[in-house]
Amino acid sequence: MFSQKLLVNKTLWLKIAVAFLPTAVFGFLFYKTIKALFGIETVAIMLIIGGVMFLIIEYFRRNHDESKDKTVDELSIKESLMIGFFQTLSMIPGTSRSGATMIGGLFAGLSRKSAAEFSFLLAIPTMFAATAYDLFKNRNELIVDDYSLLAVGFTMAFLVAFVTVKAMMKFLTTHTFVTFGIYRIAVGAVFLYYM
Repeated sequence: MFSQKLLVNKTLWLKIAVAFLPTAVFGFLFYKTIKALFGIETVAIMLIIGGVMFLIIEYFRRNHDESKDKTVDELSIKESLMIGFFQTLSMIPGTSRSGATMIGGLFAGLSRKSAAEFSFLLAIPTMFAATAYDLFKNRNELIVDDYSLLAVGFTMAFLVAFVTVKAMMKFLTTHTFVTFGIYRIAVGAVFLYYM
């Protein structure tokens, strides 16, 4: 499904590229700052904030006419860029990349299913670029065997993401993001409690 869309829809390539731009720029400019943010407290707080955001957006969508939601094909370039800015929030540890982009997708008027679909498609260049940039920055510390392990890790991460998003898209045809919101808040609260 995803591969077919990418092969036949050249406009979709442009939307993904535009959505990826903010992450590329912010990642390049603030690489060291982002790395310095890593910490259990930051992760816990962002888990809770992300969960609250899911609950808030679902609260405002409770009387929403879903027949007016857009598909990925109907997404504009400007809206794609907006989703890209939401993705930059995922650079903060504890902020889910897929969660941030799906919330951005909902703000852009996408259906829950379409938001999950675009989030996965956007993950392809994002994951590749993040891995490649990390390899470049740490090239002097790596040995040949490390590259093969990283390649396997990247492939496995991609496959897991693919399976997860397909399952999520099926789930979202009959459910909302409330479950994910509650889950994130609970996990974040547990982290803070045991710190």
